[in-house]
Amino acid sequence: MSYRFDVADVEYLTSSAGMAALESVQRLDFSTRSHVRDVEVVRREFGARAPVLVETVRLRRKSVVKFPDGQRRLFTDDALQQATPTVVARHRARRLAGRMVHDITCSVGAELDALVPVCPTVLGSDLDPVRLAMAAYNVPGAALARADALTPCSRNTVVLADPGRRADGKRTHDPNRLQPPLPALLDTYCGRDLVVKCAPGLDFGALDWSGEIEVVSLDGGVREACLWSAGLSENVRRRATMLSSAGRATTLTDADPDDIPIREPGEWIIDPDGAVVRASLVRHYAARHGLWQLDPRIAYVTGNAVPAGVRGFRVLARLKFAEKALCQELSRLDAGTLEILVRGVDVDPDALRKRLKLRGTRPYALVVTRIGDAATVFVCEPGAQNPGSQNPCA
Repeated sequence: MSYRFDVADVEYLTSSAGMAALESVQRLDFSTRSHVRDVEVVRREFGARAPVLVETVRLRRKSVVKFPDGQRRLFTDDALQQATPTVVARHRARRLAGRMVHDITCSVGAELDALVPVCPTVLGSDLDPVRLAMAAYNVPGAALARADALTPCSRNTVVLADPGRRADGKRTHDPNRLQPPLPALLDTYCGRDLVVKCAPGLDFGALDWSGEIEVVSLDGGVREACLWSAGLSENVRRRATMLSSAGRATTLTDADPDDIPIREPGEWIIDPDGAVVRASLVRHYAARHGLWQLDPRIAYVTGNAVPAGVRGFRVLARLKFAEKALCQELSRLDAGTLEILVRGVDVDPDALRKRLKLRGTRPYALVVTRIGDAATVFVCEPGAQNPGSQNPCA
């Protein structure tokens, strides 16, 4: 169980004594070998304050994968898990630049921190007094209030919300079990400019949403989906945004062309970024890069060249998916290790790898998929990235 902060803890951590204590505790390793010893050192020096100090240092170290400046912030464990990474928050803030924004589920202030430099007025509200106290420390430039997200308390602002995604201690993808429930949130702010951050696995088909759904990835991993109301949607319904920690941002929308040819597989197979797949923009991605799909129902695309900055798999052989024939082909190729990608076929990559009993020395990749009614496997060279421009969808 993680430590449960209270307002008194936050008051201590933001005092001169608390900040000096944190500076001292942050010098300790808390490694696997030294953890017990280090905790005892903190207990001897700071007594009853030890748990809050140790937990704060733990969360700050954990936060650096999301926040370059995480060592200066305060978090609760749950708030850190759901907090928007800085790169993603800044992307959203750029779309809202110049607007007055009210973050109605501001938590510890991750979104506020990105909004304050680019928006003339930024208001944050939350029901949790601990998170509000942390937000006040993390984002000193934001105005804060304690308020229920389903009770509007601002006017003429863009409303930004990030509903809690845990129910009964478990993650949920049910819109009705979010906190606050997504349908209630949409009803409450009907007619307002509204932005709602959601988990990418949410069932958007269950929503009557007339605006834009943006799916965002960071460094190749899908991080979130975001609902943009019609007044903010820039006349598109679906958008894939691919961000990198190095500062690159590329985008694709359903307003882009999606006319692609029907052909036999080309020399290369490419697995598009997950944001493209989840935003249902595979055809648009293929059209932009002169590619086509292996099958109209499958997200893999193919062509005779790999887009710049994208990883592709060069096809060496195409087989009907039958393990005996595949084993023989891999033996002939002296295969020793395999990367296995699967779409549209009920195959467990780890179980398949064990059954193939590879004894060779060379690495390969398998792309197992369905073309028409047939399960097909492509034996490929290991995935390689085209080292050209790192802006594959610009």
